[in-house]
Amino acid sequence: MKRHYLLMASLAVAAVALQAAGPKSEPNSDAAAFARLKTLAGEWEANTAMGKVHLSYEVIAGGTALVEHESGEKMPAMLTVYHLDGDRLLLTHYCMAGNQPRMQARAFNAETGELEFQFLDATNLSGPGAGHMHNARFRFIDNDHLASQWDFYENGQKKMTEGFQATCIR
Repeated sequence: MKRHYLLMASLAVAAVALQAAGPKSEPNSDAAAFARLKTLAGEWEANTAMGKVHLSYEVIAGGTALVEHESGEKMPAMLTVYHLDGDRLLLTHYCMAGNQPRMQARAFNAETGELEFQFLDATNLSGPGAGHMHNARFRFIDNDHLASQWDFYENGQKKMTEGFQATCIR
């Protein structure tokens, strides 16, 4: 019986040591990422595969949401809304594909300015294999430059990645 307690105590100590040595995530990293996103408020332009794109960012609802309006020469206007839901950062993308994928922030590195979102769910999908934006990555290069990449999935596989580098114009 004494061996059993000694073994259990040793395992408990080892578990605590492993947890302490493991990777640490910042408890407010989603709040920090959202604060960084809100600094985009203003007008931006980018050259993309679909021509020149205009992006407008507006902080609304008492600072609790950031709305991105995207329009271009060769595409219908789209909208993306970023907001905190408790302690998690979400986005909903109102896509020209006719659906609304939601993504959750999974990683934010304040030093490199990299923010990564992964697919959570979607509304208005015509079926499980329907095409939709699935993941998004942002890199805050500096206060006037933003790089973005969006992965489009169809039938459970990445079909293409759309990317651009935007410049703040005001």
